[in-house]
Amino acid sequence: MPELLGSGDAVLREVERAYPDVDFHVRGNRIMLSGEEAQVAAAATAVDELRSVLAAGVPLTADIARESVRMLRSVQGVASAAAAAAGAGRRESRPTEVLARSILSTRGRTIRPRTAGQASYVTAIENHTITFGIGPAGTGKTYLAMAQAVAALQAKKVNRIVLTRPAVEAGERLGFLPGSLNDKIDPYLRPLYDALHDMVDPESIPRLMEAGTIEVAPLAYMRGRTLNDAFVILDEAQNTTREQMKMFLTRLGFGSTMVVTGDITQVDLPGGTTSGLRAASEILEGVEDIAFCRLGAEDVVRHRLVSDIITAYEASEQRAGDRPLGQQRRFERRDSHDRHGREHRDRPARTQEDDE
Repeated sequence: MPELLGSGDAVLREVERAYPDVDFHVRGNRIMLSGEEAQVAAAATAVDELRSVLAAGVPLTADIARESVRMLRSVQGVASAAAAAAGAGRRESRPTEVLARSILSTRGRTIRPRTAGQASYVTAIENHTITFGIGPAGTGKTYLAMAQAVAALQAKKVNRIVLTRPAVEAGERLGFLPGSLNDKIDPYLRPLYDALHDMVDPESIPRLMEAGTIEVAPLAYMRGRTLNDAFVILDEAQNTTREQMKMFLTRLGFGSTMVVTGDITQVDLPGGTTSGLRAASEILEGVEDIAFCRLGAEDVVRHRLVSDIITAYEASEQRAGDRPLGQQRRFERRDSHDRHGREHRDRPARTQEDDE
């Protein structure tokens, strides 16, 4: 019972918050529910499902309880988790099937998907040669792909892991960086190293990199290569150009798996440049053995405020309508002549962005 209720009764409070019309009474090893019959049945289903999640070896937290209730509520008019799984039209609708799924056990902990969207993303990686993970920050796009890569390497499904991302600054221009080539590109690749250190013994990483088993490189070094028997991850793909994305995807060799991750709402390319990730999602949609997984604010597994921030920004963008992003310029053709008889040349017209 203490594990079911959570530390400081945090799990029980989350269930109570989800079902405010139901009264929860805990006495010893018994939980009594009272209220309207339909609400009590739904709350009882949530508690039973949390018991199943706990029995599967998943430590319960407030976040786990919140996501479990959300998944159960996504199916309307059901009175049990089994009925929810049957009526959702999605294989991993039952919280236990999602939250108890193990991807990788390493360094004393187990990495698992924590939302239905993440579980679908993991399944897509397992069943497709190329998978696109598109979604906002904090949805586990890179982290879960990295876990899948390490698991595939441990199972000897691939011989090496290749991690890459475009060397594009986020807004600020840092200028020339000091040091050797590795020193210059290291800041751009640091997020990949951080995830790698969470899943592989840090002492073995230099040895694996020296042997070529794990390779971390900027996207600019991918041209001309053919990647066979490798698990390849392209991170921050929204900052690739259309040409770079085509170049990367055509590096695919035999026995390899590719995962492309990015957030099309955080493009750092110069104004007017089409994101390669956005172009690929339009061009390759429907191509066999290529999967597109779109994660949302409900799949955020960072601090609860991250999900609220993403939702607030999306609402603001919808109110503002479709605006051009970045420093875009438009050109107008002027065919009229000035008062001296000279024809005007094409010149950039001022835009609102220029004035700002």
